[in-house]
Amino acid sequence: MKLTYRPYQLELKHRFTISGFSRTSTPLMFIELEHEGQTGYGEASMVPYMGESHASAEAFLKQVNVAQLEFPFDYAAITQYLDNIAPGNPAIKAAIDIALHDLDGKLQNKPCWQLIGANPLLMPVTSITIGIDTPEVLRQKVQEADACKVIKVKLGSANDQELINTVRSMTNKPLYADANQGWTDRQQALDLTHWLHGQGVELIEQPFKRDDRDSNAWLSARSPIPILGDEAVQRLGDVDKAAGIYNGINVKLMKSAGMHEALLMIQKARALDMKILIGCMSETSCATLAAAALAPLCDWADLDGPFLTANNPFQDPEFKDGKWILSDAAGLGLITR
Repeated sequence: MKLTYRPYQLELKHRFTISGFSRTSTPLMFIELEHEGQTGYGEASMVPYMGESHASAEAFLKQVNVAQLEFPFDYAAITQYLDNIAPGNPAIKAAIDIALHDLDGKLQNKPCWQLIGANPLLMPVTSITIGIDTPEVLRQKVQEADACKVIKVKLGSANDQELINTVRSMTNKPLYADANQGWTDRQQALDLTHWLHGQGVELIEQPFKRDDRDSNAWLSARSPIPILGDEAVQRLGDVDKAAGIYNGINVKLMKSAGMHEALLMIQKARALDMKILIGCMSETSCATLAAAALAPLCDWADLDGPFLTANNPFQDPEFKDGKWILSDAAGLGLITR
């Protein structure tokens, strides 16, 4: 097994602003794992507020002993090995896990979705995210999102209703909403959920601070719209903690340390009768295809990375009727430009 890697700066088409944070680019780390003439590709998207960087990713990779990554892959053992190297660092761990799944599929001549038992016919539509912005830019973003059948709107600012009204002036498509921990008042939040319900919003992510379990549970019990834990649900151990607090969870590979643990989180959430959204950070086609392989196991998808980036080094996956199309190609089905 041979491991190589290279840093990359992913540029965004528009400044991306959420409650409390804004950026125009995202540091990535691409990795390749070579074995028996095949190469698996992986990606770490290290959004700054998660605490990872090119430097931290390289430092972690230098500690990885590829002898611990032997085929056939024992994903549980590999996850434990990577966690033992250092705590945290979920994005670079995800890059390794994604590359292993891509390589696994190529060595077995199977697509990744088949390896994990997903059915491409059950692929949900994916939303495209519109960050907090001026009305003029919001309208431009809605026009650019024409190919998608669902729009996700970032909330958590002082003008949430104005943002929704601006989007609604342009489209009647279903909406998802994400407050990114930006709400603070319970009654105002509940009143807003009822108004959002009337505006066609179908889910709301992380309304209050992730450690404010009482407020999140209070709203989840009263909201006419499902409330999902996002920042509060990082890895497998967080799913049990989310039960009774949220109506569902948002699974992201860059939080879960990859596809293996994401699958376990999905299975755990199902056992707890919770809804599941599979989401993403700022990502290229590589991580998008990895998450898309899991998407048919979920209720909703928010896998919009290729739509929002300006320098995706890979071809965009096939997209039709608002959905990513999973191919029968071995592994992820990733195609370089």
